[in-house]
Amino acid sequence: MNFFRGVMGGQQPGPQPSGAETIQKLCDRVASSTLLEDRRDAVRALKSLSKKYRFEVGTQAMDHLVHILQTDRSDSEILGYALDTLYNIICNDEEEEQDESEDAVSPVPVSGKHKNVSMPDENAQKQADDLGAQFTDKFIQDSENVTLLLTLLEEFDFHVRWPAVKLLTALLKNQCAQVQGVILVSPMGVSRLMDLLADSREVIRNDGLLLLQQLTKGNAAIQKIVAFENAFERLLDIITEEGSSDGGIVVEDCLLLLLNLLKNNSSNQNFFKEGSYIQRMKPWFEVGDDNSGWSAQKVTNLHLMLQLVRVMVSPVNSPGASASCQKSMYQCGLLQQLCTILMATGVPADILTETINTVSEVIRGSQVNQDYFASVNAPSNPPRPAIVVLLMSMVNERQPFVLRCAVLYCFQCFLYKNQKGQGEIVATLLPSTIDANSISAGQLLCGGLFSADSLSNWCAAVALAHALQDNLTQKEQLLRVQLATSLGKPPVSLLQQCTNILSQGDKINRRGSKVQTRVGLLMLLCTWINNCPIAVTHFLHNQDNVPFLTGQISENLGEDERLVQGLCALLLGICIYYNDNSLENYTKEKLKQLIEKRIGKENFVEKLGFITKHELYSRAAQKPQPVFPSPEQMLFDHEFTKLVKELEGVITKAVHKSSEDEKKEEEVKKTLEQHDSIVTQYKDLIREQDAQIQELKEQVASVSSQNEQMQTSITQQLAQIQQHKDQYNILKLKLGKDNQSQANSQADGSQVNGIQTEELTQLREEVEELRKQHTLLQTQLGDKDILINTLRSEAQTAEGTAGGSDNTEILKELEALRSQVQSQLAEINQLQTERQELLRRAEAVTSDAVPSSESATDTAKVAELESRLAAQTSETERLKEEARSRVGLEQQLASATSTVAILQTEKTKLQTEVQESKKEQDDLLMLLADQDQKIHSLKQKLKDLGETVDDEDDLDARDQTDDDDEEEDEENDD
Repeated sequence: MNFFRGVMGGQQPGPQPSGAETIQKLCDRVASSTLLEDRRDAVRALKSLSKKYRFEVGTQAMDHLVHILQTDRSDSEILGYALDTLYNIICNDEEEEQDESEDAVSPVPVSGKHKNVSMPDENAQKQADDLGAQFTDKFIQDSENVTLLLTLLEEFDFHVRWPAVKLLTALLKNQCAQVQGVILVSPMGVSRLMDLLADSREVIRNDGLLLLQQLTKGNAAIQKIVAFENAFERLLDIITEEGSSDGGIVVEDCLLLLLNLLKNNSSNQNFFKEGSYIQRMKPWFEVGDDNSGWSAQKVTNLHLMLQLVRVMVSPVNSPGASASCQKSMYQCGLLQQLCTILMATGVPADILTETINTVSEVIRGSQVNQDYFASVNAPSNPPRPAIVVLLMSMVNERQPFVLRCAVLYCFQCFLYKNQKGQGEIVATLLPSTIDANSISAGQLLCGGLFSADSLSNWCAAVALAHALQDNLTQKEQLLRVQLATSLGKPPVSLLQQCTNILSQGDKINRRGSKVQTRVGLLMLLCTWINNCPIAVTHFLHNQDNVPFLTGQISENLGEDERLVQGLCALLLGICIYYNDNSLENYTKEKLKQLIEKRIGKENFVEKLGFITKHELYSRAAQKPQPVFPSPEQMLFDHEFTKLVKELEGVITKAVHKSSEDEKKEEEVKKTLEQHDSIVTQYKDLIREQDAQIQELKEQVASVSSQNEQMQTSITQQLAQIQQHKDQYNILKLKLGKDNQSQANSQADGSQVNGIQTEELTQLREEVEELRKQHTLLQTQLGDKDILINTLRSEAQTAEGTAGGSDNTEILKELEALRSQVQSQLAEINQLQTERQELLRRAEAVTSDAVPSSESATDTAKVAELESRLAAQTSETERLKEEARSRVGLEQQLASATSTVAILQTEKTKLQTEVQESKKEQDDLLMLLADQDQKIHSLKQKLKDLGETVDDEDDLDARDQTDDDDEEEDEENDD
């Protein structure tokens, strides 16, 4: 222990060892000591030296420290010292950590973030970074080391778990991709890290948040795993517990982690939306009436919360996903809450700017959200629309530049794919809708367009261009706008005023860049007349416009003016491409001749190419939001870059085309238009014929169904007629027998008078029943006649309309059916006649007063019927018994079949086992044959070498001789 006292304690007499020597001795002691206490003291000494002698400890002691982590898992204290030492040599942050003594532990900070005490020299910091990266590479060369740290995270002891979290965070900061790869393939690696969020000790939970921030950077696979480990639920719970936007730095860490999980990850965004987590964001943005005194942390938290909303509805997301999130935000009231912040007073400028950007993307392309935003009013007296209030800020040069850009973006998003909103904005400029008592959006845009501030000119021009984007109706409506320039002068059109300002740009004193104003006006004019021949005609009608454009393009101006030249070339090219040749002086051909004479086609195309070669053009083409570092660089609009890309090629082709090519093109277009018109006519004709065919098919189907119904009805009637015939025959036979028995036995009638009366009553009832059935049949036959006549008339009508063979066949079938009905009617009439005869005979029998002797015959007949009934009953019982026995036999047969199937399966299994046994026997025989062959070859070799080798035959003979000798000896002994 004297050695450790020399290291840890006071000065010892004699020469002192150097730091490297001391570290080497400590490393030897860690490697060679058998006592746990000695190793623990050595590791603690290395920890105390690891900051001052970082390089020496890292190069000499890292392997020993890793070995300690592997072998001394039972002692949490030595594990904590080893982890702290590794953290000190790998971490690059210059920070003052609290030293831990052997007996007590100092209090740890609640938050996991550490603030730098002093700013080191840049070179020293760079060297420290390089050293940390080197030691990190050395540590993760063996991936098992990272897996070992993940295993140590399962330890609940604070002195082990917290240093392990910090060490993993440092490794991820230095070599993120490599450590992410190891954690990703480690079983339950991410799940162990997610368990840190559930730790009851806040310092571990907070440092776990920092660890997960580093882990989820730029790795979509890990982001998905973390999200499906219920990260959203846990993080939102922590944010709520910490006070939402009023919370501390822990809320900030949670929001940063949420941004890592959601940004550019469509899978996690969809999971976030489907999990109804968007609804849980609404309480974050509830602000009170008193918004003064916002803390810096609250501003940071709210800023991150707004960024989180923007991530869900970013224009770079798929349109379907963004639209779904926009719908959810409107339904849950999040958009309404954001608009409340937008119109609130006392909100910090940066929060207001970010709120405007957020509202912009929530309403972009969503008609419902755009309509709601148009209905929002500012809490002023009198109330004004929010759009008007925002435009007032945009054209106010005293407002911050970032805020003005945000308002412009909001206006652009409001008009994006919103023709209704575009019409409302343009309508505020039309003479019939102007209200002199209120300020409208159109008035603000015109004021900004012609103000002395170049930035206001540019913003107003771009905003007005978005009101015309892809909307031919509003482009034509805007031509009606008239402006009063000064007293006593006639009003001029808005189009003419824009060109006047453009041509006088150098003569007007403006604050800011003159190029910016001219670029804005040129972008507005290009958007306005694009794909609008009427606007092109109005533009060319002014005799000064074309000479001004050609003069601008042909001049040799400086670098700043080259962009203006390119835009002038684009404007002139649009006038050529969309020219309807209504003005004789400025037809397509004359404009191209003018370009060729004054500019030159090649020079014109070169000037046109200046637009896309400009560095600010590519920056503006990247994303819709106008983000510029300074007002001077605010030159291009995102939607205008799309227009330039679309028109550059077609204008180049249009300028190079000759008049003959254009004539050919026009002829081809006319031919195609005629062809298209003919095709359209044929399509209409085919549609009409298809409709007629479909209608005829429906009629045929209806007639067929009616035919089937008639067939069914006729079949039923035939069955009824047959039944009536049978009944009639039975009655006829019965009456015949009755008459015969009456003639033979009149003297014995007094004995059976009661029986005869009962039979006569039964006959009357049957005759009455037959009468009712006959009446019913006559009614049904009348209905069928009416139905047949109706079907015949419909069939004749269908035959006259369609002329199809199917209707003719149906008519033939109907005629056949009618003939069958007529024949059946004749039979029914015959039956009716016979029934009348029966009635007459029955009445005659009833009126006869002389007793008849038919009772004996009736008794015999009843006896015969009873015997037949008994026979039929016995036959029925016999058939039932046979059916039961057959069912039993079928059950036995099924049981036998299943037994046979089972036996067949067992037989198959046995055959398979026999085949396998045969195969194994064959293999054994082959092995025995190989062994015999080897033994024979070895014996032959031994014989060749001169050794005496007994064959099996010799051995058998010798054994036989020995047996004979033994028998002889036994006989001699006897």
